[in-house]
Amino acid sequence: MVYGGDLRRSPHQAGFTLLGLLFLVTVLGLLLAAVGTTWSMRSQREKEAELLFIGDQYRRALASYYRLGPSPDKHYPKKLSDLTRDPRFPSTVRHLRRQWPDPITGGDWALLRDEEGGIKGVHSPSSATPIKDTGFSRENAAFEGSRQYADWQFVAGAPQ
Repeated sequence: MVYGGDLRRSPHQAGFTLLGLLFLVTVLGLLLAAVGTTWSMRSQREKEAELLFIGDQYRRALASYYRLGPSPDKHYPKKLSDLTRDPRFPSTVRHLRRQWPDPITGGDWALLRDEEGGIKGVHSPSSATPIKDTGFSRENAAFEGSRQYADWQFVAGAPQ
């Protein structure tokens, strides 16, 4: 027994349903693309902020390592692990609580060495273009207008 009469649809109704479904899929695709772009941009901004924070921690740790060294023979560390446990002292001296990976690549930092082979700075090896290009702190003012993250070099201040 069939209630409500004939259940068959006309070709016009089927075409309208297909058109509505295509429109819905198109709108959902556009929305997902916008959300993906926004998420990607937010993620990159977070990584940049993390790079600035961690890079500054390394800059400070390298300066501390140099400053606390024995007076006649001040030098920078030969390896980054010396910042987490300074081998020049009998007790534990930490200039950095832990070693962080490069937030942009997730891997190792590129090292800037002085004439004696000591590490005087770090930077990301990434050639990606940063979003942030102005509004840096005084210590990072040289980063303005940089074309890649590798240009953001966190170097310990000039020895005093």
